[in-house]
Amino acid sequence: MLQDWHKNHAADQDVAIELPTGAGKTLVGGLIGEYRRRAFRERVAYLCPTRQLARQTADKLTEYGIPNVLLIGKVRNWNKADRARYTAANAIAVSVYSHVFNSNPALDHAQLLLLDDAHAAESAVAGPWSLEIDRTSEDSAYFDVLSALADALDPLVLNRLRSTAADSHYRNTVYLASPLGVAAQAAHLEQTLDAAVDAGKISDEGAYALEFLRGHLDKCLVYLSHRRLLIRPLIPPTLVHPAFDNPARRVYMSATLGAGGELERIFGRRKITRIPIPEGWEKQGTGRRLFCFPQMTSDLADEAEKVDAWVASVVAEHGRAVILTPDTRTANAFTDTCLPEDHKVLKADDVEDDLTVFTSEPAAALVLSNRYDGVDLPDDDCRLVVLAGLPARGDLQERFLHGSLGAVEVLQERIRARIMQGAGRATRNAKDFAAVLVLDDDLVSYVIRRDVQEAMHPEIHAELEFGYQHSLDKTSAEMLENLRIFAEHGADWREVDQDIVDDREQYERIDAPGTTELQRAVSHEVAAWEAMWQGEWSQALDCIRQVLDALRGGRAPQRYAALWNYLAACIAQRLAQQTGDPALSAAAKKFYSHARTAGRGTTWLSNLAAPAESATVPAEPALDPLDEQAMTGVLDNAARLAKPTVFDTEVQQARAALLAKPHKPYEAALVVLGKLAGALPSEGDGNNDSAPDAVWIFGNTMWVAWEAKSEAKEDGELGAAAVRQAGGHLRFTANKRAEAAPGDSAALLVTPQTRIHPSAHAVAESHVYLLRPEDVVDLFDRLVRAWRTVRTRDLDSLTPTEIATIFQKEGALPSQWLSQLRSRPLQQDETTE
Repeated sequence: MLQDWHKNHAADQDVAIELPTGAGKTLVGGLIGEYRRRAFRERVAYLCPTRQLARQTADKLTEYGIPNVLLIGKVRNWNKADRARYTAANAIAVSVYSHVFNSNPALDHAQLLLLDDAHAAESAVAGPWSLEIDRTSEDSAYFDVLSALADALDPLVLNRLRSTAADSHYRNTVYLASPLGVAAQAAHLEQTLDAAVDAGKISDEGAYALEFLRGHLDKCLVYLSHRRLLIRPLIPPTLVHPAFDNPARRVYMSATLGAGGELERIFGRRKITRIPIPEGWEKQGTGRRLFCFPQMTSDLADEAEKVDAWVASVVAEHGRAVILTPDTRTANAFTDTCLPEDHKVLKADDVEDDLTVFTSEPAAALVLSNRYDGVDLPDDDCRLVVLAGLPARGDLQERFLHGSLGAVEVLQERIRARIMQGAGRATRNAKDFAAVLVLDDDLVSYVIRRDVQEAMHPEIHAELEFGYQHSLDKTSAEMLENLRIFAEHGADWREVDQDIVDDREQYERIDAPGTTELQRAVSHEVAAWEAMWQGEWSQALDCIRQVLDALRGGRAPQRYAALWNYLAACIAQRLAQQTGDPALSAAAKKFYSHARTAGRGTTWLSNLAAPAESATVPAEPALDPLDEQAMTGVLDNAARLAKPTVFDTEVQQARAALLAKPHKPYEAALVVLGKLAGALPSEGDGNNDSAPDAVWIFGNTMWVAWEAKSEAKEDGELGAAAVRQAGGHLRFTANKRAEAAPGDSAALLVTPQTRIHPSAHAVAESHVYLLRPEDVVDLFDRLVRAWRTVRTRDLDSLTPTEIATIFQKEGALPSQWLSQLRSRPLQQDETTE
C-alpha cells in the first residue's frame, strides 16, 4: 500500500486508503505523514473521530518510533512546547476532527491531513455548517423559525409542526421547507436567528454555525420534524474552509471506504482517488463474529414480549456488552428493558478519555447512540455486541433522505459501514471473536438482503448468512447454547467455524445497484453546491443537469434523482424570476414534473405545497402517468389478445388456473393477468427458481413482481424464506433489465396461508405486500369486464384516455387496483425518532 501511494499517488491532493481492521492502517498513515515531514518539512496533522482514539493513535505512533504530539481538549490547555513542535514540523500532531472543522480551527495551517476513520466523519465535517434547533427546551427558537418560514411550508405541514399533540404518524416525519420560500425569507430568517442568539434561545454550537451560514441561508436546505429543525447545505462547502482546503494533500483512511461517492459527499470533494485493497485481503479474516437474530427463533418470534428478558440474560452471562443504537430514544428503551438490574450503564462521555472505566467492570453495558466507531474493545475487553436498530437515523438530513425521500441507495455505503464497523467493535484482530445480537425488524430485514450482504466484506457476508440460517427454526434455548459454545471457542466451535471460512471463499464483494451511477454523479453534485454557495446559479443549474445525466438510465437511484430534479426546478424558477426568461419558467415546470415522476410512491413532494411553490408546480395531468402507461400497454397487447380466436380461450384458461392450485398454470395465468392490466411486457420466470413467478413492467413508472404460493395449504404458515425470496424479486428484475426499479414498484406475495410466522414480518422489506388468491381473481374479473367493453369498440380509433374511461368504470385502472393490492404490507411499522 505504501509503495502504491509513493509511486502513483504521492502528488494527488485527495487519496483514500482502505485497509481492514488489524492490517496496519495507523502504521501506513503514520509513515506517509512521517515521510512528508522528514523529506519536505511539512506540518502533518493526524485526525481521529474521538479523543480516546486520538490517544490510542498517539500511543501507536510512539510505539512505531514516529515523533508525535497529542493536541486534544481545549486549545487553551494545549502544551505550548508540543504545539511548537508541530508548527516547526518536528512532530506529527494527533488531534480530532473538530480542531479543523471549527469556526476557529486551531489546526489551520497543516500541509498534510491524515483523516482516520473517514467514513465516520460526516457529522464532524458538516458540523460547522449545521444549525440545529431542538423544540424541547422551553426557550427554544423552534417556533420563531417556523413563523419566519411560514411561506416556505405547506399550511397543513405548518399546523402539524406547531401542534403540541401531533399525530403519532406525523411525529416521526421529516419535512423539507421550500428552497424558494427559504430564499425569499433568507434576510428575515437571519434576523430571526440573530435575535434568538441574543436571547439565548440557540446553543453555542448553533451560534457558531450561524456565523458560517451568514449570508448563505438561501443556499441551505431546511429540514423539520416535530422535535427539531436543521439548517444546512446538502453537501458541506469545504472548498471555502481554508483549514481543510489549503493543505496540499489529504489522505483518507478507513477499514470500509466503499464506492458510490459517499466519501466525496461527506468531505465536499469532487474527486477522491482510491487506492484499492491489496490483492488477497478480501479473503483475509477480520476476527470472528457470531451473528444471532433472537427475534427469528421459533419461540421468541411467537412471543415477542419475551425477547427483552432473553437479551438481558445473554448480557448477564457475558458480563460486559457494548450496545449500539441509532438514536437516544432507542438507547433509553434498551436500557430500561433489556439490561440486568445489577449492570452498570455507561455512555459515550464516560469512556471518552479512558475505556478502562468500562473494561475494568465485571458487569457493565456501554450504551452508545449513533456512534459505530471510535471504541476498540479487543479480546477479553468485550465479547458481546448488540446492534439495536437500523443505523439510518443520523441528523435530519439523513433521516429525510432515508425515510421521506426513500433514497436509500445514496446512504447504502454509510449504513453498511456502520453495521460492519459496529459489529466489529469487539473484534480488533484476526484471532479475536465476539457475539453480535441483531435486534429490530428494520435492521434484520436489511442485513439479510442478498444485495446488502454481497456488498460487504466476504467474511461479514458469510457470518451474516450463517447467523441467519442458524437462527431460523431454532429455539432461544438452542441459540443460547450456541452462544456458550462460541464463547468457549473450543473444538466444538472450530468444527463449525470452518463452514463460515468455506462460505467466505466462495463470495466476492459486489457493488450495490446504483453504485456506478452515484459515483459518476458525485463530482457534479459537489460542483453544483460549490456554485450555489458562491451564488453562481446558472453554473449550478448546468452542474445539476450533469448530475441528472449521470443518474439517468441503468440502475440509477431514481428517488435521489427526484431530489435533484426538484432542486433544479427551484433554481430555474429563481433564475426566471431574476431574468424574466419564460424558457427558464418552462424548464422549472419540466424539472418539477420529472421530480414528481421519479418520486412516485413518496409523499415528500406533496408536502411541499407551500405558497412559494405556486409558480413552479405544473398542473396535474388529466390522466395519471401510470394509468396512461397501462392504457398504452392495453392497446399494444390488444393487437393479439383481443382477437376472437385468442381472447375467450386465454381468459377461460387463466381464470380456471387462478381458481386452482398447480403452480405452473397459476404463474402462466399471472402473466395473462399482467397483459390484461396493460403491462408491457408481462413475463414469467423462464424456469429460473430465483426469478419472480411473474413480473409486470409499466415502463419507467412502476413494476410489479409476483411470488405465488398457490399450492400452499390454507391452514399452513407463511415463513421467512418465502418473504425473503419475494423481497429480492425487484432487484432480480433490475439486474436482468440493467435498470433501476421505479420508486413505486411492489412485490406481491399471494398465498392462501392464513397464519404468518413472526419471523416473516422481521425479514419483510417495505415493498412486499400480502395477497389472498381471491384478491387476484377479483382483479382478473374487473379487467376482463373492461376488456369485453373495449373489444366492442373500434380499437384502432381509441386513445389511451378513452380506454381509461372504460377501465375506470370497472375499477380496473392501476391507480385504482394498486392501492387495494398493497393494503397488507408484510413489514410491520415501528418507526421511532
